[in-house]
Amino acid sequence: MFKNKLIFIPISILVVTLFQSCSFNTSKKIQDPKKKYAKAMDYYEEGKYAKTQILLEDIILSLRMTTEGKDALIKYADSYYNMKDYILAGYYFRKYVEDYPKEENAEISQFMSAKCYYLDAPKPKLDQQATLTALQEFELFITKYPESQKISECNEYVDRLRDKLEVKSYENAKLYYDIEYYNAATIAFKNNLRDFPDTKFKEEILYYITLSKYEYAKNSIKSKQAERYEDVIKAYDKLVEKYPESKYIKEVKNIYSESKKNITKSENKTK
Repeated sequence: MFKNKLIFIPISILVVTLFQSCSFNTSKKIQDPKKKYAKAMDYYEEGKYAKTQILLEDIILSLRMTTEGKDALIKYADSYYNMKDYILAGYYFRKYVEDYPKEENAEISQFMSAKCYYLDAPKPKLDQQATLTALQEFELFITKYPESQKISECNEYVDRLRDKLEVKSYENAKLYYDIEYYNAATIAFKNNLRDFPDTKFKEEILYYITLSKYEYAKNSIKSKQAERYEDVIKAYDKLVEKYPESKYIKEVKNIYSESKKNITKSENKTK
């Protein structure tokens, strides 16, 4: 129903758009690297980061190890950051640190490299390689700049990243339980406790270890059941000792009773 309607654009907007387009095309044709750098900085100050990138990518190599080159590289990285392309931003911030490790901006570039990996890190259910890389980058920053004003902020990011890894570890272990790989679940939950001894999931982990051991014992061959029900008792004892008022106490007491009965049955059969 719109095909017969005309869209009118004010002449002033068309003129400005055409002028800006021509101006940028002229900037792209500048041959002198320092002049092109100066024009790129104009676009950067105006917040036109895509145009900044286009101009700078032509001259970064030719300006390398010059005063303009140092500034061009960090502005190039920051342009990607402002456009939320955190992978490339992190790469170029890190490159600045590698190329100019003793410069004043090396510290902030190291921090920004880590922050970019942090921002690129996905939700816990997805692969956490970016999370691990971000954690390594922040730990490197803390080691290199222990007196930095950014340390407090770094520690906050590190806590969030570790929390994400903690959730991922717990969810992986829980998945083993859900798909009835009970022995694998027990191992994964124990690894979770080892890697995150102060985990907020400790009660749930001890509960699922008890359940996993119980299900594993139930499905074991007869000759192995008594030994594995003993493991259930031990898991139960750990849970009750740590959380005597646990919300799972009623359920695990039943598991404890069943395990005791099965141990007695096994002992009677061997007499």
